[in-house]
Amino acid sequence: MMCSLWRGTLLTLTSSLNRRVFQCCRQLGRSYNIASCMPEAVAFQGVSDHSGLYKFSVNESDRFWGAVARQRLSWISPFHTVQNCDFSQGKIKWFEGGKLNVSVNCLDRHVQTCPERVALIWERDEPGTEVKITYRQLLELTCRLGNLLKRQGVRRGDCVTIYMPPCPLAMASMLACARIGAAHNVVFAGFSSEALADRIRDAQSSTVITVNQGVRGGKVVDLKRTVDQAVQNCPTVQQVLVAMRTENTVPMTDRDVPLEEEMMKEDVVCEPVAMDSEDVLFLLYTSGSTGKPKGLVHTQAGYLLYTSLTHRYVFNYHDGDVFGCVADIGWITGHSYIVYGPLCNGGTTVLFESTPVYPNPGRYWEMVERLGINQFYGAPTAIRLLLKYGDEWVQNYNRSSLKTLGSVGEPINTEAWEWYHRVVGDGRCPVVDTWWQTETGGICIAPRPADPEAEIVPGMAMHPFYGIKPALLDTEVVTGDGVVLQSAQFPAFLRLRLALCYNQYCPLNCATPLLGFFFTGDGAHRSKEGYYQIIGRLDDVINVSGHRLGTAELEDVVVCTIIIMFGLGVYVFVVLKKAVMVEEDVLAQQLREMVSRSIAKYACPDFIQVVRCLPKTRSGKIMRRVLRKVVERNTDELGDLSTLDDPDSVHEVIRGHRRLRGDGKQQ
Repeated sequence: MMCSLWRGTLLTLTSSLNRRVFQCCRQLGRSYNIASCMPEAVAFQGVSDHSGLYKFSVNESDRFWGAVARQRLSWISPFHTVQNCDFSQGKIKWFEGGKLNVSVNCLDRHVQTCPERVALIWERDEPGTEVKITYRQLLELTCRLGNLLKRQGVRRGDCVTIYMPPCPLAMASMLACARIGAAHNVVFAGFSSEALADRIRDAQSSTVITVNQGVRGGKVVDLKRTVDQAVQNCPTVQQVLVAMRTENTVPMTDRDVPLEEEMMKEDVVCEPVAMDSEDVLFLLYTSGSTGKPKGLVHTQAGYLLYTSLTHRYVFNYHDGDVFGCVADIGWITGHSYIVYGPLCNGGTTVLFESTPVYPNPGRYWEMVERLGINQFYGAPTAIRLLLKYGDEWVQNYNRSSLKTLGSVGEPINTEAWEWYHRVVGDGRCPVVDTWWQTETGGICIAPRPADPEAEIVPGMAMHPFYGIKPALLDTEVVTGDGVVLQSAQFPAFLRLRLALCYNQYCPLNCATPLLGFFFTGDGAHRSKEGYYQIIGRLDDVINVSGHRLGTAELEDVVVCTIIIMFGLGVYVFVVLKKAVMVEEDVLAQQLREMVSRSIAKYACPDFIQVVRCLPKTRSGKIMRRVLRKVVERNTDELGDLSTLDDPDSVHEVIRGHRRLRGDGKQQ
C-alpha cells in the first residue's frame, strides 16, 4: 500500500517533468524536401516527409533497403536478392550475391576524392596532444598491417583477437582484418587474463594484437603482461603482435612480433579481398555485466550499411563535421559509431583514450572546444557523474560547435537529460537518447530522424528508425506494461550462433513461442503519440500490486524524491544512483524501509547519504549482477570483477549494505 501510494505520487510528478517538451528545430527549417535529406527517397513514389519515408521503409522493405544499399555502398559485384530471412528458423541473409570489401568502403573510396581529409583524431590521455590522421595515412597503416598479418599466416576466414586501448593502430587492425578477409574479435582492454583467454579460445584465434602498455587517466596498465598470462592457456595462439604505446620496454618471447618495426617492412598497397555480403566481419562479446558474456556475430554488408545510415541521420551528420563518440572501441558503440559508421560516411571521428574527469571534470568540454566537435555521443552514467560537479566545469569552455548531443548505453533520467540539454547544449542542441543493443548492431529507436521541429520528450527514446518495427507484448506476466520485441527485418541484426536461441521463447514464462521475433529483454511504454520510453531490463523489474517497476522508473523517482527533499530543506548527498532488482519479497521489504525513512525525513531538516559509490565497468555501466549478489548476501558468487574501474567499490557496497540493514555480522 505504502509502496503503491509513494510510487503513484512521485511518478505523477516525474511524468509532469517528462511532458515538458523541448521543440528542437532542425537546420532545414520549415520548408523541407525529404529527398534533400535522403536522395534515394526521390524514387519512392508518394513519399514527401519523414513519416511517409518511415512507412515506406517498413511496408516496402525490399525497395527501401535495396535502393539505399546500391546508393550508399561500393560493390565489387551487385547483389541479386535484398533479403532472404526466416527468423523462425534463425535464417537471416541480406544482399545475397553481392560482394564488397568493408575497408574499401571506409577508406579507398574517400582517398580517391579527399585523401587529405582528417579521418581520425586520436584524443590521447594527455590533454592537448591529439594526433590527426588523414584518410590517406589511415589507408597506408591499414595496408601495411594487412600485409603483415598475411605474412604471419593470417588467411581469409581466420579470426584475429585485438586487445588494445583506443589508438590508431587498434582501428587499423580492425580495418586490416576486414581488408584481408579475416574476422576480428576486439576484447576490451580492461578484461582480466582469464576473461581474455576465454574469448581467445572461443574465437580460436592464432593471432593476438596488443600494446606494451595502456595509458588511461594518468595511469599505466601493463596490457602485454595480461596477454602473456592469457596465452599460456590458449594453445591456438602462434604469434602476438606488440605495438608500443609507451616508451617502456616489456619482455618479448619468440612468439612476440614488434608491430611497428615489422609493419615498416611492408608495402603500402594491400589488395582487398572480395567478401560475400554475409561473410563474418567480426565477433564481439558482451561485457557480462548481468551474467556470462555472449559471443555475437555481425556480417559485412548489412552491418556496414545500417551503421552508416544511422550515423548519418540520427545525428544529422554532414560532411566536414567532427563526430565525437567517447565510447571505447572494445564495445559495440565504438565499433559502430567510432569506426565503421563514421568512416563509411567519409567522416572525421574522434578516438578518446582518457576518462571524463582526467585531469579534471572539464575534460570532455575542453576537448569539444579544442577539436571543434559537432556531435557528442556519451553515456548517461558519465553525464550524471559530471552533473554532480556543477555547471562551471562546462561553462568554462566554448561549446558553440556542438549541434547534436547523444546518449547511449542505458535510459537517461529526466534530470540528467535536462542538464545535458540546458547546460552542455545551451538549450539549442537536440538530445538524441538512443536505444539499441550489441545484438542489433546499430541504433533502433531515437528522436531523430524526424520531421523538422518535431518534439523531443526528455527521457524518451521516441521513434523507431527506418525499417524498424518494434512490438510491445502485453501478457499476464507483464501486467500493464510492454516488452520490447522486434522482428529482425533489418540488415544489421546479429547472425549465426545466437539467432535460434534468442528466438525460441520469451524468457518471461510466456506459454506461446515468439517465433519471428527477437526478445530484447527490455521493458517499454508507448505513449498515445506513439513515443517509446525504455523502462529498463525485464530481469530487473518487480511487480508490486499489479504495477511493474523498472530500474529507469525507480531512478527517476529517486531524483524526484531528492528534489522534493531539497524543497523542504532536507540536504541529500548523492554521488551516483542505480536501481537493481532482487527477489520480490526481499525488495518489497527494502522499499518499505526506504519509503518509511524518506517520509520521516520530511519532518526535520536532516541529511541522508544515499550512495557513495557503485561498481562500474570502465565503460561506465553499473555491474548489476554484483549489486544483486550483495543484496542477496551471495558475496562468494560475485564472479569476474576485472572490468571494474575500481574493484574496491565492491567492498564499499558490501559495507554500505551492511550498514543499511543494521547488520553488524560478517557477510
